[in-house]
Amino acid sequence: MIKRKRTFVWLLALLIVAGLAVKWQQAAIGHWLFERAVSERAGRDVTKDWGDGLTVALCGTGSPLPSDGRAGACTLVAAGDRLFLFDAGEGSGRTLTMMGVPVGKVERLLLTHFHSDHLDGLGPLMLMHWTGASATTPLPVHGPQGVEAVISGFNAAYAIDNGYRTAHHGTKIAPPSGAGAQAQPFALPAPGAGDTVVVLDEGGVRITAFRVNHEPVEPSVGYRIDYKGRSVVVSGDTAQSPALVSAAKGADLLVHEALNPRMVGAMTKALEARGIANTATITRDILNYHATPEQAADAAKAAGVKALVLTHIVPPTPSRFFDPAFLGDAPKRYAGPIRVGTDGMIISLPAGTSAIKGL
Repeated sequence: MIKRKRTFVWLLALLIVAGLAVKWQQAAIGHWLFERAVSERAGRDVTKDWGDGLTVALCGTGSPLPSDGRAGACTLVAAGDRLFLFDAGEGSGRTLTMMGVPVGKVERLLLTHFHSDHLDGLGPLMLMHWTGASATTPLPVHGPQGVEAVISGFNAAYAIDNGYRTAHHGTKIAPPSGAGAQAQPFALPAPGAGDTVVVLDEGGVRITAFRVNHEPVEPSVGYRIDYKGRSVVVSGDTAQSPALVSAAKGADLLVHEALNPRMVGAMTKALEARGIANTATITRDILNYHATPEQAADAAKAAGVKALVLTHIVPPTPSRFFDPAFLGDAPKRYAGPIRVGTDGMIISLPAGTSAIKGL
């Protein structure tokens, strides 16, 4: 017993001495740890390890509702070494950087529609694309007709800042010709004349836009990306949509938005109880132009896709513990893998295989 007490006292004394030493050297230890972390993470390029095929990186699985762990709507799809970004919600550029994806390597941005939460991260994204690679041409931004006005507004808002960047860092780092973005509008067929249009078809990459149902938001589209026998569909914001099911036929992966009505209903009830009528009205209104997890599962089953990942999560949930509650009956309606997407999730579809890695 006495020996055990002595051992305990010695261990306690050792811990106290160690604690005092750490406190005394906290600044030096902090510098060492910081420098080590920076040397490992600064300038990372995880895309070099992705290989050929399609790779999907979720860079924003959130919505307009605030969430600590979710940036605004953003999905990156890599076709080999070519990077395509779909939507650019608030914080998405920062998330890409933290994931180790160099924004300067993004070839082009494709917008699904012009709700603010799908494009309010465009300003920082333009800056990182420009200065991160000393771009000499602006970031191409594809979207339905109307994208011209959006891009014109962003370019005007950032014009003065662009001048500061060039003046400070020089034309080698921030060449004036590469600042901002350039609109690349496309026209959808007239209603009744079809729902799809090919936006890009070069180098083995084919990107098709298709009309979705997000009324009263019009135009609103989703995208299908095909490359070397692999395929990914990004729904954009949509309620149930036959056009989406048609466009997603046989795809490997469907990245589909989702809203849980029961959870949103609980938010509405709480807001009403606190007399916050305006926001309560908004949470009621959003129910009719988004898809539930069950409806996303129905679409995945009808289209025969191999896997389903949910994004644009409404409402945001604090941890994965809530995933089963959010999914509801979706797993009963679709037999394939279903995941509630999180920022930083990376899914790989290697060329020449049927594998889906990362789920």
